[in-house]
Amino acid sequence: MPDEAILSSDKRYTSFSYNNRTIRFMTSPKLERYTRIVEWNHGYIVVMANYQGIGEVEEYIDLIPILENLYQNPDIFLESIRKVRIQYD
Repeated sequence: MPDEAILSSDKRYTSFSYNNRTIRFMTSPKLERYTRIVEWNHGYIVVMANYQGIGEVEEYIDLIPILENLYQNPDIFLESIRKVRIQYD
């Protein structure tokens, strides 16, 4: 099983993909793209993001409440992820 997840965005949604599963959640319509992962800590992502009219800022994404709202066990979903990378097609 791979240990790397993918973070990306498309218009108003952020996507987090791992092991053939994708979680999508709304984000600001001003988000242009994520630029760099600063830190990954078992469901908590510190990422640099470029916003229209603002520029690049540090942003924080906590996947735990998102997974819980989807009735997913965060510990099971996240246990094998060791790294997150940004990918845009």
